[in-house]
Amino acid sequence: MAVIVSLGKVELPHLTLPRIPTMTTKPTMSLAELAEKGADTDLLREMIQFVAQRMMEMDAESLCAAAYGERSPDRANSRNGYRERLWETRSGSVDLKIPKLRKGSYFPGFLEPRRTAEKALAAVIQEAYIQGVSTRSVDELVKAMGMSGISKSQVSRLCTEIDERVHAFLDRPIEGDWPYLWIDATYVKVREAGRIVSVAVIIAIAVNTDGVREVLGMSVGPSEAEPFWTNFLRSLTRRGLRGVKLVISDAHEGLKAAAAKVLKSTWQRCRVHFIRNALAHAGKGQRQMVLAMINTVFAQDTQEAAIAQWRTVADQLRAKFPKLSGLMDKSETDVLSFLSFPKAHRTQIHSTNPLERLNAEIKRRTDVVGIFPNEAAITRLVGALLLEQNDEWQLQRRYMQLEGLQALSDNQLARLSAVVN
Repeated sequence: MAVIVSLGKVELPHLTLPRIPTMTTKPTMSLAELAEKGADTDLLREMIQFVAQRMMEMDAESLCAAAYGERSPDRANSRNGYRERLWETRSGSVDLKIPKLRKGSYFPGFLEPRRTAEKALAAVIQEAYIQGVSTRSVDELVKAMGMSGISKSQVSRLCTEIDERVHAFLDRPIEGDWPYLWIDATYVKVREAGRIVSVAVIIAIAVNTDGVREVLGMSVGPSEAEPFWTNFLRSLTRRGLRGVKLVISDAHEGLKAAAAKVLKSTWQRCRVHFIRNALAHAGKGQRQMVLAMINTVFAQDTQEAAIAQWRTVADQLRAKFPKLSGLMDKSETDVLSFLSFPKAHRTQIHSTNPLERLNAEIKRRTDVVGIFPNEAAITRLVGALLLEQNDEWQLQRRYMQLEGLQALSDNQLARLSAVVN
């Protein structure tokens, strides 16, 4: 039997790994010792597990510039225990122990980052299939995924497992100050009282004073009216959200009012969406010219210069495009709010672009389902996607420069006092 190990991959024909040696097990355990255990499928699983674990151990040693427990002047980092991870392979489930580092983070490239999300997708499709509300395309997908023989009890167990993880994530306490909050909504279809209706799925992400980006929460509702936004923002504050200085979103009047009422924060209208709305008031052949004129506003170095240029452009366009100029008159403050914040952050806070990629992935997954059987199924799938996206963000470098972030913190004086003392 051949064991193939390549960069980022461990491949064994038609099998999976066994239980891996723990920290106390000698890392030099030989394949011969494993072979003595027997020639059944458990041996193959153990061999896959052994190879994968050793790859992670060697990778961690390389990052630390020293072996586990070794005293070395060249050591660049230290180990900090393990975190368990179940690896689903063609040969079954394999228990892995991923090394943790004291500085930074480590995640092996050969593990599937989307396992929980795929499981949630399967659960949602299965539930829809059982309740008889799936479309023909979903029915075909169910069969293609080999789910035609599932039972209600199996779906129930799977859904319970996912729901526990998702709700623990969505209801977790929020700690620290979060100066920047991005909120956006997307729509999905759900069956409700025998009818198919469209509901809003709103998602909030934020950056804290350490420059770290996280998903803070989500909610599902029938509309984007102010009471819906108000209830959502209050749910975030009850969990501990504080220190919000700027809320970035599309032109949701209900959200604008709710943010002022609940968070006492400034509102930034997404610049990208505003330009799209503005160009709708110009003819197709004139849009490039109008776009160039509006972009001269954002090329200014200071807020004062940008405001002056905004009014100049609005006046220049007024005779030929009165509706566009009227839109600019009403939107000046909202579109230029970001200019009163640190220059180092402006490219990230002038629009909802940080959410666009996440929303695109959510749309891709929800389009597969088509019509959700209930709102719980929406929370299950979208919540699992948000959970895994949040985990991936934690493995990446700081999202926003620290320059200026501490100055936005409500606890700045307390921090300075602590440092002086």
